Amino acid sequence: MLVLSSPSGAGKSTLTRLLTEEEHKAGRPFHLSVSVTTRPRRASELNGVHYHFITRQRFEAMRARGELLEWAEVHGNLYGTPREPVEQALERGQDVLFDIDWQGTLQLYDASRDDVVSVFVLPPSIAELKARLERRAEDASDVIARRLANTPIELAHWTDYDYVIINSDVQAAFDSLKAILAAERVRRTRQPALADFVEGLLGELKG
Repeated sequence: MLVLSSPSGAGKSTLTRLLTEEEHKAGRPFHLSVSVTTRPRRASELNGVHYHFITRQRFEAMRARGELLEWAEVHGNLYGTPREPVEQALERGQDVLFDIDWQGTLQLYDASRDDVVSVFVLPPSIAELKARLERRAEDASDVIARRLANTPIELAHWTDYDYVIINSDVQAAFDSLKAILAAERVRRTRQPALADFVEGLLGELKG
């Protein structure tokens, strides 16, 4: 489970999209977890692609039934990860990518820390963070102000993450993210078939 988190406007959604596109082009097993949210849909967003946009009542019902792997209230809206699609992807042997905040990340740690690789994305400056939010032009000024006001809370959790990327250049940040994924895929503990492979090599020597 690869987790990306960041303050609003730091670029984690862009990095998530780029990584998903590249992995699919390469034909590698990969699953993007699509969160449910009570947040209003932006003009550029598609239901079921960027998020599943649902009512607060339905969200609370899913939470009560244990259908969410993690959930959090962020900027006054509820966000959560549907449990079943993630569990099915993991059973198929697929890596799963999460675009979630620090609250959800800590919940994933509690559920399965050894299976989680986390990346925190930092903006190059607060001025650039604000400029990106304003350039996006999809949120009202009061929404942008709320997101900026919550930035110190989000930044305080950077030390909870395995890796940190400063997103001053999208391509360089993307290259770093790809390097993290490549390294984690060959981590010894993620390759259960290695023991048999090494035994085979030793068998060849004996032969």
